[in-house]
Amino acid sequence: MKSFSPLPSTLIEPIVRSALLEDLGRCGDLTSDAVIPHDCTATLVLKARQAGVVAGLDLVAFAFLLVEPAIDMHIWRPDGSDVAAGETIAKLCGPARGLLTAERTALNFLCHLSGIATATAAIVDAVRGHKATIVCTRKTTPGLRALEKYAVRVGGGANHRFGLDDAVLIKDNHIAIAGGIRTAIERAIAAAGHMVKIEVEVDTLEQLDIALALGVDAVLLDNMSVDDLARAVAMVGGRAITEASGRVTEKTAPAIAATGVDLISVGWLTHSAPILDIGLDMPADGNICTHLN
Repeated sequence: MKSFSPLPSTLIEPIVRSALLEDLGRCGDLTSDAVIPHDCTATLVLKARQAGVVAGLDLVAFAFLLVEPAIDMHIWRPDGSDVAAGETIAKLCGPARGLLTAERTALNFLCHLSGIATATAAIVDAVRGHKATIVCTRKTTPGLRALEKYAVRVGGGANHRFGLDDAVLIKDNHIAIAGGIRTAIERAIAAAGHMVKIEVEVDTLEQLDIALALGVDAVLLDNMSVDDLARAVAMVGGRAITEASGRVTEKTAPAIAATGVDLISVGWLTHSAPILDIGLDMPADGNICTHLN
Protein backbone atom coordinates (compact mmCIF):
# COMPACT_ATOMS: atom_id res chain seq x y z
CA MET A 1 0.00 0.00 0.00
CA LYS A 2 1.31 3.47 -0.91
CA SER A 3 1.72 6.14 1.76
CA PHE A 4 -0.30 9.32 1.19
CA SER A 5 -2.58 11.74 3.02
CA PRO A 6 -6.31 11.81 2.20
CA LEU A 7 -7.94 14.86 0.68
CA PRO A 8 -9.87 17.04 3.17
CA SER A 9 -13.65 16.82 2.91
CA THR A 10 -13.85 20.62 2.73
CA LEU A 11 -12.03 20.40 -0.60
CA ILE A 12 -13.92 17.39 -1.98
CA GLU A 13 -17.50 18.41 -1.21
CA PRO A 14 -17.76 21.57 -3.37
CA ILE A 15 -16.05 19.89 -6.33
CA VAL A 16 -18.41 16.92 -6.23
CA ARG A 17 -21.42 19.16 -5.65
CA SER A 18 -20.51 21.23 -8.70
CA ALA A 19 -20.19 18.10 -10.84
CA LEU A 20 -23.60 16.86 -9.68
CA LEU A 21 -25.22 20.21 -10.42
CA GLU A 22 -23.76 20.07 -13.91
CA ASP A 23 -25.36 16.66 -14.44
CA LEU A 24 -28.71 17.22 -12.72
CA GLY A 25 -29.42 20.65 -14.19
CA ARG A 26 -32.86 22.10 -13.44
CA CYS A 27 -35.01 18.96 -13.40
CA GLY A 28 -32.86 16.19 -11.93
CA ASP A 29 -32.62 12.65 -13.26
CA LEU A 30 -35.67 12.41 -15.52
CA THR A 31 -34.90 8.82 -16.55
CA SER A 32 -34.47 7.27 -13.11
CA ASP A 33 -37.40 9.20 -11.67
CA ALA A 34 -39.64 7.93 -14.47
CA VAL A 35 -38.46 4.33 -14.66
CA ILE A 36 -37.55 3.38 -11.07
CA PRO A 37 -40.21 3.28 -8.30
CA HIS A 38 -39.40 5.70 -5.48
CA ASP A 39 -39.34 2.89 -2.89
CA CYS A 40 -37.05 0.57 -4.85
CA THR A 41 -33.69 -0.32 -3.32
CA ALA A 42 -30.75 -2.10 -4.90
CA THR A 43 -27.22 -3.35 -4.32
CA LEU A 44 -24.50 -2.52 -6.84
CA VAL A 45 -20.74 -3.12 -6.86
CA LEU A 46 -17.85 -1.06 -8.15
CA LYS A 47 -15.77 -3.47 -10.17
CA ALA A 48 -12.44 -2.97 -11.95
CA ARG A 49 -12.61 -3.96 -15.59
CA GLN A 50 -8.83 -3.77 -15.96
CA ALA A 51 -5.89 -3.97 -13.59
CA GLY A 52 -4.66 -0.79 -11.93
CA VAL A 53 -4.43 1.35 -8.81
CA VAL A 54 -7.56 2.70 -7.11
CA ALA A 55 -7.87 6.43 -6.36
CA GLY A 56 -10.86 8.66 -5.69
CA LEU A 57 -13.17 6.64 -3.45
CA ASP A 58 -13.80 9.60 -1.13
CA LEU A 59 -15.25 11.48 -4.10
CA VAL A 60 -17.40 8.48 -4.95
CA ALA A 61 -18.72 8.43 -1.39
CA PHE A 62 -19.54 12.13 -1.51
CA ALA A 63 -21.34 11.79 -4.86
CA PHE A 64 -23.71 9.18 -3.48
CA LEU A 65 -24.06 10.91 -0.09
CA LEU A 66 -25.06 14.24 -1.63
CA VAL A 67 -27.64 12.62 -3.88
CA GLU A 68 -29.05 10.16 -1.33
CA PRO A 69 -27.79 10.06 2.28
CA ALA A 70 -29.46 6.67 2.81
CA ILE A 71 -26.98 4.92 0.50
CA ASP A 72 -24.41 2.78 2.35
CA MET A 73 -20.96 2.28 0.86
CA HIS A 74 -18.69 -0.59 1.94
CA ILE A 75 -15.12 -0.26 0.63
CA TRP A 76 -13.17 -3.46 0.06
CA ARG A 77 -10.18 -2.06 -1.85
CA PRO A 78 -9.31 1.45 -0.58
CA ASP A 79 -7.33 4.13 -2.38
CA GLY A 80 -3.81 2.96 -3.14
CA SER A 81 -4.87 -0.66 -3.62
CA ASP A 82 -3.67 -2.64 -6.61
CA VAL A 83 -6.66 -4.33 -8.21
CA ALA A 84 -6.93 -7.04 -10.84
CA ALA A 85 -9.41 -7.04 -13.69
CA GLY A 86 -12.75 -8.25 -12.39
CA GLU A 87 -11.97 -7.43 -8.75
CA THR A 88 -14.65 -5.77 -6.63
CA ILE A 89 -13.64 -2.42 -5.14
CA ALA A 90 -16.73 -1.47 -3.14
CA LYS A 91 -20.40 -2.32 -2.59
CA LEU A 92 -23.23 0.22 -2.51
CA CYS A 93 -26.69 -0.43 -1.08
CA GLY A 94 -29.70 1.85 -0.88
CA PRO A 95 -32.42 3.65 -2.81
CA ALA A 96 -32.05 2.68 -6.46
CA ARG A 97 -32.84 6.11 -7.86
CA GLY A 98 -29.98 7.65 -5.91
CA LEU A 99 -27.58 4.93 -6.99
CA LEU A 100 -28.37 5.51 -10.65
CA THR A 101 -28.41 9.31 -10.40
CA ALA A 102 -24.94 9.58 -8.82
CA GLU A 103 -23.40 6.75 -10.85
CA ARG A 104 -21.83 8.74 -13.70
CA THR A 105 -20.45 11.54 -11.55
CA ALA A 106 -18.92 9.00 -9.17
CA LEU A 107 -17.39 6.96 -11.99
CA ASN A 108 -16.05 10.03 -13.78
CA PHE A 109 -13.98 10.92 -10.73
CA LEU A 110 -12.99 7.36 -9.88
CA CYS A 111 -11.95 6.29 -13.39
CA HIS A 112 -10.00 9.51 -14.03
CA LEU A 113 -8.10 9.56 -10.75
CA SER A 114 -7.47 5.81 -10.80
CA GLY A 115 -6.06 6.20 -14.31
CA ILE A 116 -3.60 8.83 -13.07
CA ALA A 117 -2.61 6.68 -10.09
CA THR A 118 -2.14 3.66 -12.35
CA ALA A 119 0.04 5.54 -14.85
CA THR A 120 2.11 7.03 -12.04
CA ALA A 121 2.65 3.63 -10.44
CA ALA A 122 3.93 2.23 -13.74
CA ILE A 123 6.63 4.90 -14.06
CA VAL A 124 7.50 4.69 -10.36
CA ASP A 125 8.02 0.95 -10.83
CA ALA A 126 10.13 1.61 -13.93
CA VAL A 127 12.66 3.71 -11.98
CA ARG A 128 12.70 1.55 -8.86
CA GLY A 129 16.26 1.04 -7.61
CA HIS A 130 17.27 4.60 -8.54
CA LYS A 131 16.97 7.63 -6.28
CA ALA A 132 14.81 9.62 -8.71
CA THR A 133 11.33 10.63 -7.56
CA ILE A 134 8.53 10.89 -10.13
CA VAL A 135 6.71 14.23 -9.87
CA CYS A 136 3.78 15.82 -11.67
CA THR A 137 3.40 19.36 -13.06
CA ARG A 138 0.84 22.18 -13.35
CA LYS A 139 -0.50 20.64 -16.57
CA THR A 140 -3.80 19.76 -14.94
CA THR A 141 -7.53 19.98 -15.63
CA PRO A 142 -8.79 23.41 -14.51
CA GLY A 143 -10.54 23.05 -11.16
CA LEU A 144 -9.26 19.52 -10.56
CA ARG A 145 -5.57 20.15 -9.80
CA ALA A 146 -5.71 19.14 -6.15
CA LEU A 147 -7.53 15.91 -7.05
CA GLU A 148 -5.14 15.00 -9.86
CA LYS A 149 -2.08 15.73 -7.77
CA TYR A 150 -3.60 13.58 -5.02
CA ALA A 151 -3.92 10.72 -7.52
CA VAL A 152 -0.21 11.07 -8.35
CA ARG A 153 0.60 10.64 -4.66
CA VAL A 154 -1.69 7.61 -4.46
CA GLY A 155 0.29 6.09 -7.34
CA GLY A 156 3.56 6.52 -5.47
CA GLY A 157 4.71 9.79 -7.04
CA ALA A 158 5.18 13.23 -5.51
CA ASN A 159 3.93 16.71 -6.27
CA HIS A 160 5.77 19.60 -7.86
CA ARG A 161 4.46 23.07 -7.01
CA PHE A 162 0.68 23.45 -6.81
CA GLY A 163 0.58 26.96 -8.25
CA LEU A 164 2.53 30.03 -9.23
CA ASP A 165 2.67 31.11 -5.59
CA ASP A 166 4.54 28.04 -4.31
CA ALA A 167 8.02 28.86 -5.55
CA VAL A 168 10.00 30.69 -8.23
CA LEU A 169 10.45 28.64 -11.39
CA ILE A 170 12.28 30.60 -14.08
CA LYS A 171 11.50 29.08 -17.48
CA ASP A 172 12.72 29.74 -21.00
CA ASN A 173 10.23 32.53 -21.74
CA HIS A 174 11.10 34.29 -18.48
CA ILE A 175 14.76 34.14 -19.47
CA ALA A 176 14.12 35.40 -23.00
CA ILE A 177 11.95 38.34 -21.91
CA ALA A 178 14.23 39.26 -18.99
CA GLY A 179 17.19 39.46 -21.38
CA GLY A 180 19.19 36.45 -20.23
CA ILE A 181 19.52 33.79 -17.58
CA ARG A 182 21.85 35.80 -15.33
CA THR A 183 19.53 38.80 -15.23
CA ALA A 184 16.49 36.62 -14.57
CA ILE A 185 18.13 34.77 -11.68
CA GLU A 186 19.57 37.90 -10.09
CA ARG A 187 16.16 39.58 -10.17
CA ALA A 188 14.52 36.51 -8.64
CA ILE A 189 17.08 36.33 -5.83
CA ALA A 190 16.55 40.01 -5.07
CA ALA A 191 12.75 39.70 -5.02
CA ALA A 192 12.19 36.33 -3.34
CA GLY A 193 11.76 36.02 0.41
CA HIS A 194 14.00 33.81 2.51
CA MET A 195 11.40 31.01 2.50
CA VAL A 196 10.99 30.91 -1.29
CA LYS A 197 12.93 28.36 -3.31
CA ILE A 198 14.29 29.31 -6.74
CA GLU A 199 14.46 26.83 -9.61
CA VAL A 200 15.64 27.67 -13.10
CA GLU A 201 15.13 25.82 -16.37
CA VAL A 202 18.32 25.25 -18.36
CA ASP A 203 18.68 23.88 -21.86
CA THR A 204 22.48 23.80 -22.04
CA LEU A 205 25.43 23.06 -19.78
CA GLU A 206 26.56 26.67 -20.24
CA GLN A 207 23.30 27.91 -18.74
CA LEU A 208 23.68 25.39 -15.95
CA ASP A 209 27.12 26.74 -15.08
CA ILE A 210 25.70 30.26 -14.69
CA ALA A 211 22.78 29.05 -12.58
CA LEU A 212 25.05 27.13 -10.23
CA ALA A 213 27.40 30.08 -9.83
CA LEU A 214 24.47 32.25 -8.74
CA GLY A 215 23.34 29.69 -6.14
CA VAL A 216 19.87 28.57 -7.25
CA ASP A 217 18.09 25.89 -5.22
CA ALA A 218 17.11 23.62 -8.11
CA VAL A 219 17.74 23.22 -11.83
CA LEU A 220 15.25 21.94 -14.37
CA LEU A 221 17.23 20.07 -17.01
CA ASP A 222 14.84 20.35 -19.93
CA ASN A 223 14.86 17.99 -22.92
CA MET A 224 18.51 17.07 -22.46
CA SER A 225 19.99 13.88 -23.85
CA VAL A 226 20.84 11.14 -21.37
CA ASP A 227 24.55 11.89 -21.84
CA ASP A 228 24.03 15.59 -21.13
CA LEU A 229 21.89 14.76 -18.10
CA ALA A 230 24.73 12.68 -16.68
CA ARG A 231 27.19 15.52 -17.31
CA ALA A 232 24.78 17.99 -15.71
CA VAL A 233 24.38 15.86 -12.57
CA ALA A 234 28.15 15.63 -12.27
CA MET A 235 28.48 19.42 -12.68
CA VAL A 236 25.88 20.07 -10.00
CA GLY A 237 27.64 17.76 -7.56
CA GLY A 238 24.88 17.99 -4.99
CA ARG A 239 24.83 21.80 -4.89
CA ALA A 240 21.25 21.94 -6.13
CA ILE A 241 18.28 19.65 -6.71
CA THR A 242 18.28 18.25 -10.24
CA GLU A 243 15.04 17.74 -12.15
CA ALA A 244 14.79 16.15 -15.59
CA SER A 245 11.83 16.78 -17.88
CA GLY A 246 10.77 16.36 -21.47
CA ARG A 247 8.72 13.58 -23.12
CA VAL A 248 9.30 11.07 -20.31
CA THR A 249 7.67 7.67 -20.75
CA GLU A 250 7.71 4.37 -18.90
CA LYS A 251 10.33 3.15 -21.39
CA THR A 252 12.64 6.19 -21.27
CA ALA A 253 12.38 6.84 -17.53
CA PRO A 254 14.89 4.15 -16.39
CA ALA A 255 17.74 5.59 -18.48
CA ILE A 256 16.93 9.09 -17.24
CA ALA A 257 16.88 7.90 -13.64
CA ALA A 258 20.21 6.13 -14.10
CA THR A 259 21.90 9.52 -14.68
CA GLY A 260 21.42 10.28 -10.97
CA VAL A 261 18.82 13.06 -11.21
CA ASP A 262 16.78 13.75 -8.09
CA LEU A 263 13.43 14.30 -9.79
CA ILE A 264 11.76 13.33 -13.06
CA SER A 265 8.74 15.47 -13.93
CA VAL A 266 6.04 13.97 -16.13
CA GLY A 267 3.33 16.31 -17.39
CA TRP A 268 1.17 13.75 -19.14
CA LEU A 269 0.36 11.96 -15.88
CA THR A 270 -2.23 14.63 -15.11
CA HIS A 271 -3.18 15.90 -18.57
CA SER A 272 -3.29 12.72 -20.67
CA ALA A 273 -3.29 9.56 -18.56
CA PRO A 274 -5.98 7.15 -19.80
CA ILE A 275 -8.80 6.32 -17.42
CA LEU A 276 -8.91 3.07 -15.51
CA ASP A 277 -12.06 1.29 -16.65
CA ILE A 278 -14.30 0.73 -13.62
CA GLY A 279 -18.00 -0.09 -13.72
CA LEU A 280 -20.95 0.00 -11.33
CA ASP A 281 -22.63 -3.36 -11.85
CA MET A 282 -25.23 -5.68 -10.41
CA PRO A 283 -23.56 -8.35 -8.26
CA ALA A 284 -23.95 -11.88 -9.55
CA ASP A 285 -26.20 -12.79 -6.63
CA GLY A 286 -27.91 -9.43 -6.25
CA ASN A 287 -31.61 -8.68 -6.33
CA ILE A 288 -32.71 -6.47 -9.20
CA CYS A 289 -35.07 -4.53 -6.97
CA THR A 290 -36.47 -4.75 -3.49
CA HIS A 291 -38.90 -2.34 -1.89
CA LEU A 292 -38.72 -0.29 1.24
CA ASN A 293 -41.21 -1.18 3.95
